[in-house]
Amino acid sequence: MDDLEQLSAAALARPAEQPAIEFHKRWTNWGAMRRVGERVGELILASGAGPGARVAFVARNRPSALAALLGMIAGRSTIRMVYPFQSATAIARDLDAIEPSVMVAAAEDFPETILAVLRSRGIAAIALREMEAWSLPGLERARRSGDATLPPQVEILTSGTTGPPKPFRLSYATIARFIVAPRAMDSGDPALAPPALLYFPVGNISGLYSTLPALLNGQRAVLLDRFSLAGWHDHLLRFRPAMGGLPPAGFQMVLDADIPRADLGCLRYMGAGAAPLAPEVQRAFEERYGVPILLSYGATEFAGPVAAMTPELHATWGRSKLGSVGRALPGAQLRVVDPASGAVLPPGAEGILEVISPRVGPDWIHTSDVAVIDADGFVFLRGRADGAIIRGGFKLLPETIERALLLHPGVSAAAVIGLADKRLGQVPAALVQLAAESPQTGVAELEAHLRDHVPATHIPVVWRFVDALPRTAMSFKVDRPAVRKLLEDAD
Repeated sequence: MDDLEQLSAAALARPAEQPAIEFHKRWTNWGAMRRVGERVGELILASGAGPGARVAFVARNRPSALAALLGMIAGRSTIRMVYPFQSATAIARDLDAIEPSVMVAAAEDFPETILAVLRSRGIAAIALREMEAWSLPGLERARRSGDATLPPQVEILTSGTTGPPKPFRLSYATIARFIVAPRAMDSGDPALAPPALLYFPVGNISGLYSTLPALLNGQRAVLLDRFSLAGWHDHLLRFRPAMGGLPPAGFQMVLDADIPRADLGCLRYMGAGAAPLAPEVQRAFEERYGVPILLSYGATEFAGPVAAMTPELHATWGRSKLGSVGRALPGAQLRVVDPASGAVLPPGAEGILEVISPRVGPDWIHTSDVAVIDADGFVFLRGRADGAIIRGGFKLLPETIERALLLHPGVSAAAVIGLADKRLGQVPAALVQLAAESPQTGVAELEAHLRDHVPATHIPVVWRFVDALPRTAMSFKVDRPAVRKLLEDAD
């Protein structure tokens, strides 16, 4: 297996006329990808950051961004992904935490708030628009140089963490071995296969797992700004792939849209991960369309999936394991422990899931997932022990939203919970106690405030204002069950 930087350079060297990525029904060829990728590499070197440069990458789902990613990898940059769907103020805070030599982003992601930070910190700026890349005037040079002696890595955004997001570091070697190489061993010529459909944000682990194997192994790709049912359906009708996938929220969307069964007739099976899928939704989808759903389980901190329902397992066990995310993948180990004592529990007992991932190391990783592993080794997820909200694959910590709300002078106290949602799995809901001096503070003002502190995924969908948060009699802590009842009644 070649090094990741060699694979990226080889991809950019493909025949110029060969199609690479379709975006908004328009194909970009490898010649255009090479021009952008090589230009970004040249500009990083010209900035003085040199090989090993630490680059803050505001990664949007666009062909120019994917070309820039390949160019940065070919140049051995250490890439820190920055979540693009947040305010300029939040991105500025990320830059302070990252301390990069260079920032690469779409041209519209350089408002004055960001430019002021770049000037004061001596960060070079490279802008992308369409299939062009250039250095911003006055920001051509970097104050910090990279360290070419350190192994390059990609720092992935953890799912839904925020303010500033906690990165998970993947070395180039790990990406090449565990992400790119398995797809390279798939049968058939990738150039002749139906185009891959890319819709996960390129900055998270799901985006990396779908994007890099396609680009580096020579498969064409259809790129969406973000997931849409219309985009998925169009790809299915035009290219008729044998295997497909959906974010968990997408299965209910397909059912609600009543897409004809014949439209899915090309599919042998569907993959799903990133968030739980309700067993009743899985059952309804499989009964209507006759296409098995193969669930998987992974996380950024595992550097990918650690358990999956494979076609072979589904063929053998079928409906008897409905709702299971399958068995441990080769090299991975999973166990369930007692939340109080940490003792390993027997098959069939419910407890906290722990994982050993071969991509990370030999140590057990303690999760916040409640699970059961049955006598046959199949894993069933039961929810979260930490109260985290999983909104369409994004992990939201209620405490993060609560802290952000309390930064508003009109908020005296706040409690956030997750409410069940048919499409997204869960959505955040907020119970707010206003300060006595700010009784007129409303939802619109609080939403605007939150956008400066958390990503858009964290904005509550349900709001309710109360004179006082419910609290327990003994400890005077927030009474979470009472909060839930109030918000469920408000929904």
